[in-house]
Amino acid sequence: MAVPKRKVTRSKRDMRRSHLALVASNLVECTNCGELKRPHHVCGACGFYDGREVVVAKPEADAEDDAA
Repeated sequence: MAVPKRKVTRSKRDMRRSHLALVASNLVECTNCGELKRPHHVCGACGFYDGREVVVAKPEADAEDDAA
């Protein structure tokens, strides 16, 4: 069984973990509705991608009726 011979120092441990930090996601504005969305993803608000509707968005009024 492999066991380290010496204690790994805080410096070595932290250098190894330096690339594990979380990165803030990049957001862009939807060309159709102006909402913020992830690049190269369908807009969650309007369902548009690359200038065309690919997902039929549910109207806001219907969503409220379903919740009640």
